[in-house]
Amino acid sequence: MSDQHPQLDLTELPIDQFYIGGKWVDPHQSKRIAVVSPDTEEVIAHVAEAAEYDVDRAVAAAREAFDKGAWPKMAVKERTEWVRKLSAAIVARTEELGLFWTYQIGMPYNVAKMFAPFLTNAMDQYIEIAENMNFVEQREIAGEGTGFLVYEPVGVVAAIAPWNVPINTMLNKVGPALVAGCTVIMKPAPETPLEAYIMAQCADEIGLPKGVLNLICAHREVSDYLVRRPGVDKVSFTGSVAAGQRIASVCGERIARCSLELGGKSPAIILDDYDLDTVAKMMIDGICSIAGQNCALLSRVLVSRERHDELVSKMTEIAEGVKIGHAFDEDTVIGPVAMKRQLERIEELIATGVAEGATLASGGKRPVHLDKGYFMEPTIFANVTSDMRIAQEEIFGPVICVIPYDDLDHAIEIANDSQFGLSGAVFTNDLEKAYHVARSVRTGTMGQNGPRNDFSIGFGGFKKSGIGREGGVAGLKAFMEAKTVLLDGIPEAL
Repeated sequence: MSDQHPQLDLTELPIDQFYIGGKWVDPHQSKRIAVVSPDTEEVIAHVAEAAEYDVDRAVAAAREAFDKGAWPKMAVKERTEWVRKLSAAIVARTEELGLFWTYQIGMPYNVAKMFAPFLTNAMDQYIEIAENMNFVEQREIAGEGTGFLVYEPVGVVAAIAPWNVPINTMLNKVGPALVAGCTVIMKPAPETPLEAYIMAQCADEIGLPKGVLNLICAHREVSDYLVRRPGVDKVSFTGSVAAGQRIASVCGERIARCSLELGGKSPAIILDDYDLDTVAKMMIDGICSIAGQNCALLSRVLVSRERHDELVSKMTEIAEGVKIGHAFDEDTVIGPVAMKRQLERIEELIATGVAEGATLASGGKRPVHLDKGYFMEPTIFANVTSDMRIAQEEIFGPVICVIPYDDLDHAIEIANDSQFGLSGAVFTNDLEKAYHVARSVRTGTMGQNGPRNDFSIGFGGFKKSGIGREGGVAGLKAFMEAKTVLLDGIPEAL
């Protein structure tokens, strides 16, 4: 690994504190969370670890700001101006955010630099949506008087983000929540807390009203305590199915609101008219991006039985030429997976796939030339059947399964034979067939000829892939309650 790369400088980031009630405050305990680089296996930072007392403080501050503060009562235009300032302050630190992404999860720096500018402006879409949305809709009612459908903020929000794309995911929670008039407690993944510190620092620098945006860091037990707190009106969570099930059950017990963006096992359905060279490159590019740690990854490739071997051969040729290396090497295409436990799970599922009878066409091992870091070769399984664990479980790594089908109906049946339904794609030049397949597959997003997602419309899943949507009008309304107001007439305020 080259030493000629940007160094991590955390001296100006108050990572030994929390941001609560508009102030940087000391934690209740001396415990720290170690942040480990998957690229070197070295500890790169220690951040404050919250106790239940810190959660109580954060909830109280957010509650005070919502119940007694001006934020939820502000005119929408006034709130969006605050959010616009916050977004600009965050965007100004894009370079730093890209560097953190590399250090914390091993995202190749050449890729992080390229993609970070597209991720850090995620809040801006909600400003535009809010400024064009009618928060009070007049409705005709039977009899005398006038009816109104009013959209009001849901309240205090716990925003819990994952580790794979931490800045974008947190912004897609904080942005709509703030625009809607909610107050927020950020709880980043313990593996990737640094981006949330920048967000809190930006909020402090612009003078965002106190208690509107708060930050704590915690492991699972204290995070669970946050979810259970009666003062939290809504939990917005992105992460594993198991954690999502726990959150849903807790929120169900106290009838709190929740949005869950969970796992995926998304299908790529290749029709016979589409070019296999193009498909092969897209599929390998996909498992190399973030080392396959992408909930919307096209991890099941469905191809006609007659073209199965040809596609596998083309994918294997590309995969075996991919440069696996350290995150700061300029020619690295795929870096490490994010943590040791993730690597061990990937290895276990690869071994399971072999034991189940799938053909290991390429990869499946740690690269021999890298003696440090959590690296895994791009891995291709061929002749996979839908009943295999590798076809059903989210691996969350650089592993792809190629599944042969007999005809289009069979392909759709295989695509729907999953507990997940987050994303997917159909590869064909026939627009009518593309639409037919898109409407037939039970998944939150279907794209034609590529892994396409558009947060300006909406993103979320069917089945165990989650509840609710992020992005677009639906993503903003997810942080609102709809109220019916029935009056004798139209008040002057309207």
